[in-house]
Amino acid sequence: MLRLFVLLNLLFLNLFACKGGYQSCIKKINDSYSIQKNSLYIPVKGNKRLVYTSCKLNEKVLKHDSFLGLSLVADKSDFAYDFDINMRIQLGEAVVDAREVREGKITQEQLGLSHLARFSENYKAPALLMSSCCSLEGLATPRGIIQKEYLAHFLGQERVEYGDIGIRVSESKNGVKVVASDPFLENNPYKKGDIIHTINGEKVTTAAALMRKILLSKLGSSFSVKVKRGSELLNFQTRSVARLGGGLLSDTFLERRGIYFDEDLRIVKLEKKFSSQGLLVGDRLIKVNGVFVKNQQQLRHYIEDFKEFSSLLFERKEFQFFVNIK
Repeated sequence: MLRLFVLLNLLFLNLFACKGGYQSCIKKINDSYSIQKNSLYIPVKGNKRLVYTSCKLNEKVLKHDSFLGLSLVADKSDFAYDFDINMRIQLGEAVVDAREVREGKITQEQLGLSHLARFSENYKAPALLMSSCCSLEGLATPRGIIQKEYLAHFLGQERVEYGDIGIRVSESKNGVKVVASDPFLENNPYKKGDIIHTINGEKVTTAAALMRKILLSKLGSSFSVKVKRGSELLNFQTRSVARLGGGLLSDTFLERRGIYFDEDLRIVKLEKKFSSQGLLVGDRLIKVNGVFVKNQQQLRHYIEDFKEFSSLLFERKEFQFFVNIK
């Protein structure tokens, strides 16, 4: 009864505070110039703006998230009413732009960095996912919705980092399943096909919640994980390390060896530590361990099947050559 009373009071307070509804949100977006052509420039606490854009920024960038494409810049407009991130009870949400409102709901939660959330209604991107109180629930981008937990993580960090324990997961009929395991992460105990039962004693219910817990953890955090492998129940103790791929970056596990690809498996970036292998930006990967690969998903799948090293066949113009990766 007490809980019902509290919820009713919260509902009343929120409705009273947000009586302008989403039309007030449109006005706030326009007054703050939060949507500028194909970019978002959202005023946040501390005279700063949270930016999502594919354009080169003229402003000084205070920090940048290469995975999700977020930036933080100084704001000289002195806009008085910053956008806060809503961590309160949710009473509805809508995608709002400078002209219209699309009320709906999240139909698919953001699964890590590469699979953004989905909304029940069509919308024009970029836009803001908002509560009726004009608080941020997420950013509506052409790739999907970046949810508020990831926005809060970005704004709350001095340096942008995500945690990793060497797994990529998806939903299956048996539970949350490991679909790929990083072969280059030292002492990685997980294998493709493992079903994740619990993490730090809590039952794993969704892949999105599991990846959120790992990605948003402080680097070096300890995780006690129970998995089902065949008929066995196994317990692993692992610590999170820095995530190196995903989102707008390639996610093939070779990022841990300093190699980044585009969608056609051409090298777009090489870390200096890998320059001794003779590879160049622009080289295209053709085979992994003797198997032809056409995209990052296939590369990640077949690169797990190695023992001493992975054999990679590259092409440079009409010249083909092998590189072995340990």
